[in-house]
This record gives sequence, C-alpha cells and structure tokens, in this order.
Amino acid sequence: MMIDKQTLRKQIRAAKRSFLAATSEQEQRQISGNLLHKVEQLPQFRAARVVLAYHSLPDEVFTHDILDEWARTKVVLLPKVVGDSLTLHRYQCGSDLAVGAFDILEPITPEWRDYAAVDFVLVPGVAFDSDGNRLGRGKGYYDRLFAELLPPDVFKVGLCYPFQLVDSVPVEPRDVRMSLVVAN
Repeated sequence: MMIDKQTLRKQIRAAKRSFLAATSEQEQRQISGNLLHKVEQLPQFRAARVVLAYHSLPDEVFTHDILDEWARTKVVLLPKVVGDSLTLHRYQCGSDLAVGAFDILEPITPEWRDYAAVDFVLVPGVAFDSDGNRLGRGKGYYDRLFAELLPPDVFKVGLCYPFQLVDSVPVEPRDVRMSLVVAN
C-alpha cells in the first residue's frame, strides 16, 4: 500500500529530528559539502551559466557556504515567496538577503525576469525517490514554478540527505519529476 504525503512528511520530520540530534553542525556541513561536491561534478552543472539554488533552512542540506563560491563563476538565483508563487532574484552575497516568508532568508535584489536563461535548478525537498519524484512541504511552490515559468527541459536536481531518499513518493499529475536526485 502506498503511503500518503502527510504520513511521509511526518516520518521524514521525525527522521530529520533524529539526524539533527545525532550529528553536530560540523558533521552536517561536511555531509552537505560532500553532496554539493557531487552536484558540482555533474556535466549539466559545469555547463550551466544560470543556476537556481536555495538558501537552506536548518533541516535541509546546508547550502549557505556554496552560494558565494558559485556566484563567482555563475549567475546564481534564489527564490522568494510572493503570495502563492516564487519569484527569482540574483544572489550576489549574503548581505543581499533578508528574512522573508516562513522565516527563510530571501534575496532583496530586483526580480530576475529571464526565466528562459535558467539551465540548472537545485531543488530542496522533504523526500525523493529513485524515479525523481519529489515530496515538498505541501504548498506547491516549485511545481508551479516549473509548470509556469521555467523552461520544460531545465535540469532539475533534487538534493537531500540519504534518509530522505525513500522507496516511493506519492505523486499527483501536477507534481514535477526531478532529472536527478543527489542523496549520497
């Protein structure tokens, strides 16, 4: 029997609490760094000129350190929650961020409007499966972004800790599949 989205979110939240309690911040950063190094080795990342990333929340793979590094050689965009949608904004340095919706640090730079130029997207999620299916936090922000604004062939990488990679994620027709999942 397929597990429902709400139950899976609850299970992963418990697994995250256990993981965060059992590992130091330094260990979490090391694991995150290893995962991000794998992302950097992807030919699609190397070829990308415009990368949509995210500024991680405390329970997500830690991305803060890598954003400045990537911004030296690529255009790095970060999402900002505006109503029921995400807008994209160029990331240039940590001082370009302010606390926004859901206590997420969001960019305060002008909106990036050349959505067609985005050629690589790093996507957070609650859980992923090996088929590239993604379970988000439940608001549908990324699914709408992919459906409405980004090119259909943009390379999408789901990024998560190994315990967030599950056998099967329940999907609905509007859910967007990742091109690849990096979890270990």
